[in-house]
Order: sequence, then C-alpha cells, then structure tokens
Amino acid sequence: MKGWLLMVVTLFSLSAQAVTLAELQQRFSQQPVLRAEFEQQRSISGMDKPLKSSGELLISQQKGLWWAQQKPFPLTLLLDDKRMVQTLAGQPPQVVTADNNPQMFQFNHLLTALFHADSQALEQNFALQFSDLGHNKWRLVLTPKTTPLDRLFKRITLNGEQFLETIDIDDMQSDATHIRFFNQRTAPQALTLDEQQRFAS
Repeated sequence: MKGWLLMVVTLFSLSAQAVTLAELQQRFSQQPVLRAEFEQQRSISGMDKPLKSSGELLISQQKGLWWAQQKPFPLTLLLDDKRMVQTLAGQPPQVVTADNNPQMFQFNHLLTALFHADSQALEQNFALQFSDLGHNKWRLVLTPKTTPLDRLFKRITLNGEQFLETIDIDDMQSDATHIRFFNQRTAPQALTLDEQQRFAS
C-alpha cells in the first residue's frame, strides 16, 4: 500500500512539474518587465574565430524591446509596435518601420515574440516543436515555414528554465549564432525613470 501511494505521489509530482508551451507563455506574460545581460557568439564560415559581443537588454510588455550592445562597440536597438531604431555610436539613428521596410520590421518584431514565447505570433512564421526536458527545463525549436525566413534560417532553438536562457540560430549559409542570457531580473515590475528614458528616443 505504501509503495503504491509513493508511486502515485511521484507520478503526480512529475506531471505537476511538466512544462507546456501554454504554461510557459502564461508565465512570461506575468513578467511586465524583464532585465538581463547577454553574450553573443557568431561562427561564420571561412572565419577562424567567432565574432563575440555582449551587453544588456530590457523588455517591457508596454514599451517594447531595448537591446544595448556594449562590446566590441556600442550599438543600441529599440523596437516597439511601430518602429525599430538602431543607433551606432557617432552616427544618426536609423529608423525602420513597417512601411519603409516591411521584411526587416517583421524579422525584428519576431524578437519580442521569442522573448514572450508568443505561440500565436510564432506560429504564423514557424513550425513549433516544444519539449519538456524535465526539472522545469524546456526547449522550443522553430522551423521557418514562410518566406523570406525559410531562405534565411534552418532553425532557431530556444532553451530555458524560469527564463529564456539561450537562443541558437542556424542559418542557410551554415553560419551559427549562440546567444546566452544571464542575470535576469523582473523587479521592480515597473520601469524606472531611467529605463523610461531609453524608450523615449
């Protein structure tokens, strides 16, 4: 009897810990603001050493995505529902909208969908394969099914636990990009005054 009861409790515990894409999306939707640091490594065919960069990012469900590369040179990317603004040190900002460059705007808009695990937005462009890896870890593999994404990428793989931890991008030219996120923070849940200024430009 005790053995049977232990088995039932164990099975219930395992099922309770199982992660689904719907549960993951709900979890991310309850994070109004996410702050993190990132390290990116890109391996390009024909180059001996990978290209490395690092910086920080800020995601607000109300304001959008602020991506600030700090090394090897400063580069800021601001993305909201209407525009994408890229600022390189010493140069005027470049503004991309859905009107003047719809393909670029669509591609960059996918970034926010990735961070929010927005299955509805992602399913418009990708076939989704979600896996529960156990111990609250998960993997989401995106295979492009629309043009031009299917001409650019073989697959995009997301891995995480409580937060999105890595993005691996394999493109059609056999290049690979690995992005690692760390030091994720959700408090405070509202943007600080300084953070609000980053979206005001």
